[in-house]
Amino acid sequence: MKNTRRLIISALTLLLIAAMMLTTFASCSAIIMQVKADNLMKGISAKAVSGKVVDDKFINNTADFSIELFKKSIEEDKNSLISPLSVMLALSMTANGADNETLTQMQAVLGGDITIDELNEYLYTYVKNLSNEEKSKFKIANSIWFRDDEGRLTVEKDFLQKNADYYNAAAYKSAFDNQTLSDINNWVNKNTDGMIDKILDEIRDDAVMYLINAIVFDAEWKEIYNKDNISEGIFNSYDGSKRNVEFMVSEESKYLEDSKATGFIKPYVNDKYSFIAILPNEDVNINEYINSMSGENFLNLLKSSENIAVNATMPKFSYDYKVTMNDILKEMGMPIAFDAGSADFNKLGKSSRGNIFIGDVLHKTFISVDERGTKAGAVTKVEMRDESYVETKNVKLDRPFVYAIIDNSTNLPIFIGMVMDIQG
Repeated sequence: MKNTRRLIISALTLLLIAAMMLTTFASCSAIIMQVKADNLMKGISAKAVSGKVVDDKFINNTADFSIELFKKSIEEDKNSLISPLSVMLALSMTANGADNETLTQMQAVLGGDITIDELNEYLYTYVKNLSNEEKSKFKIANSIWFRDDEGRLTVEKDFLQKNADYYNAAAYKSAFDNQTLSDINNWVNKNTDGMIDKILDEIRDDAVMYLINAIVFDAEWKEIYNKDNISEGIFNSYDGSKRNVEFMVSEESKYLEDSKATGFIKPYVNDKYSFIAILPNEDVNINEYINSMSGENFLNLLKSSENIAVNATMPKFSYDYKVTMNDILKEMGMPIAFDAGSADFNKLGKSSRGNIFIGDVLHKTFISVDERGTKAGAVTKVEMRDESYVETKNVKLDRPFVYAIIDNSTNLPIFIGMVMDIQG
């Protein structure tokens, strides 16, 4: 009996120690993920806004922006992926601090003839109506981080208010030290469900503000593949290499075709989002096809889809991508925002060390496509600096192809990319 009692006590002691260790570990994890900067939105309540009904004007202009950004973001021989929506949200928040010619150029790139005030309203409505359901997860987070140095940086309250109203953005005042670096990267990790672990390697001395958007998409296919639908095959990479990969086979009901490509539409559960695959014809170079794309013909291709049975064969794939968009956005028509001497962000704030301008726009993405569905994440960072330091048809995707994840209500691409190679 005594031995049995000792064994029971020993077991209970071990369980107690284990529980204490788990509690300590959980507490440490919570501390690690805790943002220690002051959230300045505590004193700012988002005001009710009516938004603006999404119409053809917004859809067409956003499609033009999306395709043009994609065309300029790709590398000819590499897998690539961007989230036009993530970039637009981060830059639109930034544009709320722009004025005069800086604002004019940013408006023209982001919305064509749509003003930033109209774009705020359109994006508020569009994001609000994007579906977020069980097995079809879609979430967006926005944050603004600025240097806690009142002698150096003054931030306009109206700028924070507008981004609270339309973008539900948190605003953090922080020391821009190693703790801030950790806070920002933890925020990114948390708001991309761990798909993107960080957006910053360091905080520059001339950085005064970061505007960050994060997007998560995680959805199951409407019809999940079973083991009988999966087989090995050869994927012919852009450089001529042959890769042994796993292909997923299904029968889809929407067929795409234009003069240079074929493709299909594959729905996710609940029919709120779809996967689009576009395969250039064998005699068409994929880069030439992408260069010929426009927002209008992308939308027209989807609108002209035919209800025809499609034997769709698609490889499993997973990769991440990173692109700095400074030169891309300059080429698209907003160079002044990046010019230290000419940029006008007086509606954002002022720095005692010189003019505020956009120093860096960095975009990171991740995608994983398998038999269950798709996971995709995106982060866009806009870094603001001051002048203290300047610098039966058959479609088999067995060769490079373009793909997109669209919102079915508008056909706008939330993600768009191309697969040039698949590593085993």
